[in-house]
Amino acid sequence: MSDDAAPWLIVGLGNPGAEYAGNRHNIGFMVVDLLAERIGGKFKAHKARAQVVEGRMGPPGPANRRVVLAKPMSFMNLSGGPVTALRDFYKVPLERIVAVHDELDIDYPTLRLKLGGGDNGHNGLKSMTKSMGADYHRVRCGIGRPPGRMQVADFVLKDFSSTERKELDWFVDRAADSVECLVAEGLERAQSAYNS
Repeated sequence: MSDDAAPWLIVGLGNPGAEYAGNRHNIGFMVVDLLAERIGGKFKAHKARAQVVEGRMGPPGPANRRVVLAKPMSFMNLSGGPVTALRDFYKVPLERIVAVHDELDIDYPTLRLKLGGGDNGHNGLKSMTKSMGADYHRVRCGIGRPPGRMQVADFVLKDFSSTERKELDWFVDRAADSVECLVAEGLERAQSAYNS
């Protein structure tokens, strides 16, 4: 069973750099940015090639948890290296790692939470799974499929459309709520509240 003193490691997947900030692929960064704001923390550089915020999440009492919020600075397809280094540094059991990421196979703006599973062609998940196995939690933020003949790579590296942006704040807010619920109350509770 996992050590109760161990923190949760919440990883937002994305690409570093201002030119990627509004991309669909960076919704993971958007969610952990909001979570950092909620716990009153500022991201700082970590030797694991990531930006991190340490703090506490959840209601006062036994459900209040130590968390490390992280944004790998390695680019998406190399996320596994920094995440594994953070896991080792903070001694986090695999089942306390949460990856927040964009998901093509789910319509926008739909959330699904799960533990383990495949990577669905997502390079960030592929890299994490290769580095440490698949049994970590995922908060899958649906972005839908590219229109027409647009390539997947072009689609995920584009900013959300003006129509999508109308719901983006609400979507990021709801994803952040789902992470807090997962950490404080467990996967089943978070799934029944947020999976749509």
